[in-house]
Amino acid sequence: MKKLFKDAAALAVIAASLFMIGCSSKKSDSIKIGGIAPLSGGVAVYGVECKNGIDLAVAEINAAGGINGKNIDFICEDDEGDPAKSVNAYKKLTTQNGIRMIIGSLTSGCTLAITNLAQSNGVVQLAPAATAVAITDAGNYIFRACYTDPFQGKVGGKFAAENLGAKTAAILYDIQNDYSVGLTDNFVEKFTSLGGSIVAKESYSTDDKDFNAQLTKIKNANPEVVYLPDYYGTVALIAKQLRAQGIEVPIIGADGWDGLTNNAGDEVLNGYYSNHYATDSDSPAVQKFVSSFEEKYKKAPNAFAALGYDCVYMLRDAIVKAGSTDAAKVREALEATNGDYVTGHLTFDQQHNPVKSAVMIKLVKDGNGLGTKFEATVNP
Repeated sequence: MKKLFKDAAALAVIAASLFMIGCSSKKSDSIKIGGIAPLSGGVAVYGVECKNGIDLAVAEINAAGGINGKNIDFICEDDEGDPAKSVNAYKKLTTQNGIRMIIGSLTSGCTLAITNLAQSNGVVQLAPAATAVAITDAGNYIFRACYTDPFQGKVGGKFAAENLGAKTAAILYDIQNDYSVGLTDNFVEKFTSLGGSIVAKESYSTDDKDFNAQLTKIKNANPEVVYLPDYYGTVALIAKQLRAQGIEVPIIGADGWDGLTNNAGDEVLNGYYSNHYATDSDSPAVQKFVSSFEEKYKKAPNAFAALGYDCVYMLRDAIVKAGSTDAAKVREALEATNGDYVTGHLTFDQQHNPVKSAVMIKLVKDGNGLGTKFEATVNP
């Protein structure tokens, strides 16, 4: 009986070893790319849509034969929009999964929480939508696919002055949010440089729900436009209270507004925001992406989906150019990016920020409810 147990134990060890060898062999036939995104929590719409775009790109590339004959194995962790959880996700991906290329995270705070780790570990980090200037300060392994807060803040100021012809503007912003503060500063700089005047500049704190006191001051200042640089959830609350006070002037925002069409109503009409692409663009690349995304997910893709999609293709192109998945070689190839993607023709500057235009989107209403319409392409 003891011999039988010993033989059984030996066979179990051999079987386990063969299984591990098989798994190891299978893993070596794939290219692992990590992802960190808020798949739950207050800004989950960003993370879920970005992952949808990434998953679509991965499926397309794998169906076409992969990268140099190897399929992409995308492993994504949910950080819930919490920087501490972004760090945990990063450590899990790099230590347990051996990841050397990461797409993420989505918000600036979560992305900044891991840039120094990625740089010190020689891990390529490509941020789809983190717009804070400091994102790429950590070093040469950190890239972003989106433009920066100064860029789109200036785009908003230029659009208000030149496209809408406004001479006066009011601003309501989150004083505790670097994204909101950065956009505000650069909107002011550009708008005033073009001859505009800021007639009211009011602030609130993150998680505030009542903005009526600030909006009363804004109403009394009688601006021609109101700039609301925040994320869609807060903007929807502000817009309701703003319109309830009888402020009917155009409202302007930035890419954090993406998601308003599913989370707001008529109060955001006569609203415009800067974004990375427009679904109704006549670009063949955009139309192919939109068609494929709608077929797969039964809805139109927002900018976060487009940016995630582009990140995968940028990494694909860099890996092909490098002829390797070695992080250092991929980093060098990524620096030389010069190609057409869904969000535009893209190259990187010395700080690894993309050089490309922004578009302004108008919120409109039709038979299908609240939607968006391409309004203008703007360079700062």
